Amino acid sequence: MEASAGKMPHPPPKPHSRLPHEGRTAMNRTAYLPTPGTHADWKLEQPYRARHLLIALALLAALLYTGQRTEMDQMVAMTGQAVGKLLGLSPESQVLRGLSRVAESMWPPALGEREEVARLPGLDREHLPMFSHIEVLENREQRLDAQSLQWATKVVRTEYLVKPVGYLWTVFVKMVETVEIAIWGTLLSVLLSIPLACLAARNYTPNRLTYTLARGSISLLRSAPELIVALFLVLAYGFGPIAGVLALSLHAAGFLGKFYAEDIENADNKPQEALEAIGAGKLKTLWYGVLPQVLPQYTAYTLYILDRNVRMATVIGLVGAGGIGQELKGRFDMFQYGHVATILIAIFIVVFLLDQFSARVRARLL
Repeated sequence: MEASAGKMPHPPPKPHSRLPHEGRTAMNRTAYLPTPGTHADWKLEQPYRARHLLIALALLAALLYTGQRTEMDQMVAMTGQAVGKLLGLSPESQVLRGLSRVAESMWPPALGEREEVARLPGLDREHLPMFSHIEVLENREQRLDAQSLQWATKVVRTEYLVKPVGYLWTVFVKMVETVEIAIWGTLLSVLLSIPLACLAARNYTPNRLTYTLARGSISLLRSAPELIVALFLVLAYGFGPIAGVLALSLHAAGFLGKFYAEDIENADNKPQEALEAIGAGKLKTLWYGVLPQVLPQYTAYTLYILDRNVRMATVIGLVGAGGIGQELKGRFDMFQYGHVATILIAIFIVVFLLDQFSARVRARLL
């Protein structure tokens, strides 16, 4: 026998081994590895078909149609003309002409203020505001002499109270008010969104009715822009920060309620099941099993809303809801673009500092 001669029989061929995690194909059939040395004949299905091409063409046609209605073609042409002007390829550009005119009007930014002393009846000349001084300007004017009925040139002296950094202080006070509006709007939105989020989470809402009502309330709050809400609140509460705080808080509560509810639904179930197994109720399970998981995300959402509210507090101020927006609109309407430049620089500084603060807080929590 061959075995006695020291030769071992060839082992029988092994069955094809099955992939551990990819044992099912798209048709729910078992996939096997081919035997070494054999040729595997397989075919990869195309990820895109004719219907995908038709959908893409339909979307492209819709974009072209809406682009024509929104004057996207004109925007591209005017932007190209501006780029050509910068490169010396185009003789004129309406875009650059308008931007350069505005830029020249906004420079330099206004730092000081000047007020007529005659319009300040309570001014104490011995105790002027810090860094202020009185300046006298002389103007020559043509006036009709009542006795001789002849035009005569007279020198008119006007006193002004000059504050070299007075407008910087005004902008600072208004920016502080804007940040305060944003903080209070964010705080009220968090307080309003937490109960809405609990009722809008499928795994913690009491029943289908409360879930639907909570989701509907969140959608309603989110669908109303802050500017529109501020317009109505100004009519109700008058000009000032109250309307701004309420407008920001109502709109932001819609966003936070949606984000909070989705995180509650997606939280890991194992800690919740463990708490429920030892007899914890819904409230304790939510507090000890869900909140530690979602707290970093909640912090990130809240900081984003705070950053957004600082910017939106400027916008809603344009309709009289307090903050720097009111000052911005007033200076813009009076064509005082130097003051507008100062306000825009202040807004940029505040948003930049807030962004740095938010990044540090997120880095510590996440």
